[in-house]
Amino acid sequence: MNKTLAKSRKESRTFFNDDHIMFRDSLRKFVEKEIDPYFTQWENDRIVPRELWLKLGSQGFLCPSVEEKYGGTGLDFIFDIVLSEELSKVGGGLSGIGLHSNVVTPYITSFGTEEQKMKYLPKFVSGEWISAIAMTEPGAGSDLQKMTTTAVKDGSDYIVNGQKTFITNGILSDVIIIACKTDPKAVPAHNGVSLLIIERGMEGFSRGRKLDKVGMHSQDTAELIFENVRVPAENLLGEEGKGFLYLMQKLQQERLLTAVGAITAAKDMLDLTLQYVKEREAFGKPIGKFQNTQFTLAEIATQVKIGQTFVDDLILRHLEGQDLVTEVSMAKWWTTDMARKISVECMQLHGGYGYMEEYKIARRFRDIAVTPIFAGSNEIMKVIIAKNLGL
Repeated sequence: MNKTLAKSRKESRTFFNDDHIMFRDSLRKFVEKEIDPYFTQWENDRIVPRELWLKLGSQGFLCPSVEEKYGGTGLDFIFDIVLSEELSKVGGGLSGIGLHSNVVTPYITSFGTEEQKMKYLPKFVSGEWISAIAMTEPGAGSDLQKMTTTAVKDGSDYIVNGQKTFITNGILSDVIIIACKTDPKAVPAHNGVSLLIIERGMEGFSRGRKLDKVGMHSQDTAELIFENVRVPAENLLGEEGKGFLYLMQKLQQERLLTAVGAITAAKDMLDLTLQYVKEREAFGKPIGKFQNTQFTLAEIATQVKIGQTFVDDLILRHLEGQDLVTEVSMAKWWTTDMARKISVECMQLHGGYGYMEEYKIARRFRDIAVTPIFAGSNEIMKVIIAKNLGL
C-alpha cells in the first residue's frame, strides 16, 4: 500500500492502527480475488456458496474477536468494523457474514457455557458451521415480547413449537439461536423469554421458503418452522428467563454495525455518482458541471461526513464499554434513513443508466431499502430515544 495513503487513512480515523490497516489490505485482496468476480452470479443464484465461508475461515477473516483457545485470533472490535466495512462495500448480499461474526458469535462468547464455546466457536471461526439468530415471527417483529414460539420443559429437554421469519442465513445456517417463551405466563412478558440453540438436523426443525426479497438477493433469508423439536436442556443459552435481557444487551452492537454498513453504502453511492457525473456528458459538458448536480452532491457529501463522524465516535465509546442505547438508536435510524434517501438522489443523477442492473447504483438502491426496517425499525428507534428523553 502507498505509505502516504495508509498514513492519511490512519490519521483520519484515529482508532485504526497498523494492524487494522494490514487486516483491511489483506481482506480487500481476498475480496478482489474471491468475491468481486462472482458476486453478480451469487446475486442471480440468490445465495452465497458455502465454499466462500470456508475460504474466509481459512484466511482468519471470520469471528476475529474469538479467543485463541476457541480457534480465533482474539482481536479487538475494530477488526469487526473492518470486516463489516469491506464486505459492505461489495453489497448488502454479504450481510449474513457480518451477522455470523459480529452478532451471533458474541451471544455464545458472552452467555455460553464453556462446553458450548468449545463446541460451536471453533467451527464458527473456520466457516464449517454457519450461524443465525431467530427473533422475528410472522406476528411479532420489533415487539419481541409478543413472540409466540414456546419451549416447554420435558424432563431434561425443551419441546419447541413455533415459527420464525425473515431469518438471515436461514437456509445455510447450521446453528440457530432462537428466542422463545419458556414461561408464557410471566409478568412482565419479557421475563418469560429465553434463548435456545437449535442445530441442523434436529427432528421437527424444518425450513420454509427461501424468501424472495426486493434486494440483498445473494443473502439467503428464510422461514424457520419448529414442530415439537426436542432440544437438550444444555442448549439453553445463559439463564432461563433472561433471554430478553441478553437481546437488549447485544442489540446495541448490532444496531451500531447496521449504522456502519449504512455509512459504508452511502460513501460508495457517493463515490459511484461522483465518478459517473464527471464522465457523463450532456449539452456539451459533464453533468457534474451543472449547479443542480453540484448542490445535490455537496449535500450528500456533507451528510456522509457528518454520519461517519458520529458513528466513529460511537465506535470508540462502544469500545470503552459505555451504555449508548440512546445514541446508537439515533445513529441507526439517521444513517439508514439518510442512505435510503441518497440512494434515490444518486440513482436520479445516473439517469436511465441508474435503472439498469449492470450499474451498481441499481443494486445499492434495492439493498439499502430494508436497512431502516431491520435490527429494529426506525420507528422503534425513535420510541427508544423519546423514552430516554423522559417523554
